[in-house]
Amino acid sequence: MAVPKRKMSRSNTRHRRSSWRATPVALVPVTVDGTTHRVPRRLVRAVQRGLVDPATTTATARRNP
Repeated sequence: MAVPKRKMSRSNTRHRRSSWRATPVALVPVTVDGTTHRVPRRLVRAVQRGLVDPATTTATARRNP
C-alpha cells in the first residue's frame, strides 16, 4: 500500500474526496411483450428470457447510481 511522504491538509483531502463522482448505470431499451423497458446492459438477456422482472430492475438501477 502506498504511504504518503507528507501529511495532506484537511482542505486538500476534502477537495479530493468531493471531486469523485460515481457514474450512473447505462440503461438500454428492451422490448418485452410489446412494452419497452430500460434495463442495465448486463441484465438484457435475463430480462428477455423472463428470469428478471424489468419493472423492478429499472427502479433498482435508478436508485443506485
